[in-house]
Amino acid sequence: MNFSIKELTEGIKSGDKRILGKAITLVESKKPEHRIQAEELLKAILPFMGNSIRIGITGTPGAGKSTFIENFGRLAVSKGKKVAVLAIDPSSSLNKGSILGDKTRMEELAKEENAFIRPSPSSGFLGGVANTTFETMLICEAAGYDFILIETVGVGQSEVLVSDITDVFLFLKIIGGGDELQAIKRGIMEMVDVIFINKVDEENLTKAKNTKVELMRALHFMPSKEKDWKVPVLLGSALNNQGLDEVFAKIDDFISLKIKNKSFTKTREIQAKKRFDYWVQEYILQKTKQEKNIENAYELHKKNASELKSNPSSEAKIFVEKLFKK
Repeated sequence: MNFSIKELTEGIKSGDKRILGKAITLVESKKPEHRIQAEELLKAILPFMGNSIRIGITGTPGAGKSTFIENFGRLAVSKGKKVAVLAIDPSSSLNKGSILGDKTRMEELAKEENAFIRPSPSSGFLGGVANTTFETMLICEAAGYDFILIETVGVGQSEVLVSDITDVFLFLKIIGGGDELQAIKRGIMEMVDVIFINKVDEENLTKAKNTKVELMRALHFMPSKEKDWKVPVLLGSALNNQGLDEVFAKIDDFISLKIKNKSFTKTREIQAKKRFDYWVQEYILQKTKQEKNIENAYELHKKNASELKSNPSSEAKIFVEKLFKK
């Protein structure tokens, strides 16, 4: 890393996009020396974090997430907001790199001075997020971005991890054949805060309205995620900038309600605790590979598990008991 922690911190605070990109690369790195620097950087920018609205955006492939994010982001910029997009791409199974290239799919938003787009590979990490998305988000907050939009891969119920790092969870739906509700996982329905039925036009308007009624009926039987909040089901077309103002207003209403209910800060505290648990597991695993005898035991039990000489959970338990006994 060619920049000092002080240079990175000052660059982030000043909104230097080049420095911001370098800082995110540092945080994403798994090299031990970079992890130490990343921790120093996160500590240095801590006083400048926490002033953004974190929005998770999910939906099945083809739902129009990138188009929605681009035009919603441009709408937010037109309202005087700074917008950061963390677009989590599926990863190549060979080199773990991003394979979709969201920055090339959001050309107009990328031209905006008050917008920053960062494609990051999920690297096989569950939940359609990268394992350092939370920390990347904090860096963008310190850089003064008002909205942080996290586009996920859209891969089923493990999207719970997206909900665990955001303030608002937005689900994009499109009209398709067959049973509309059957295609939506219950887990997502329980986590969602706003639903936007995208790609609505004159031809499918009636079907879209029927789907909206079905969704609202289904939501009625779901436990309330936030007191006094009824999940809105909105119709529109991101491509034609229809319905985006209403989405913007509903997000604002939801955040205001969370602040009024005093759940906004509490939710973020819970999210931070979950990140603590995640990193405890990560650092314990790293530590086991730093001492040769422990690493040998780790590899032995992993081999036993992979060859099904015994149950993988049993091998893991035996190894952990050995680790802490030592």
